[in-house]
Amino acid sequence: MNPDVQIIEKNGQPEWVVVSYEAYLELVEKVEMLQDTRDYDTVKAAITRGEEELIPAKVVDALLAGEQPVKVWREYRQMTRQHLAREAKISEPYLSQIESGKRNGSTEVLTALADALNINLDDLVIRNPSDE
Repeated sequence: MNPDVQIIEKNGQPEWVVVSYEAYLELVEKVEMLQDTRDYDTVKAAITRGEEELIPAKVVDALLAGEQPVKVWREYRQMTRQHLAREAKISEPYLSQIESGKRNGSTEVLTALADALNINLDDLVIRNPSDE
């Protein structure tokens, strides 16, 4: 038996285990590593099934830099404005105004764009850090 472990019995059955703080920290680290491994396996399986996708750093960097999300995602999906506008059932000039920041787009339009780009609506919403 590990000298860092003390088992306390009740009615002849193990009831409590007392471990050193060092052993406790080691256990916590191992549990966290196991959870990380499980999370990785879950995401990897979802990617394999086509339920998740890997987004290149270039796209993430552009979004974090404040570039217009519709344009960033459209370019990443290699869609022309004409094609995206047709898929979202909006005019190409309206899409151009959204991408240039001249118009925001209604919830319905942004939802149609998100659907056409195969992303969540949240991926198109520009958040102001001061609002959080």
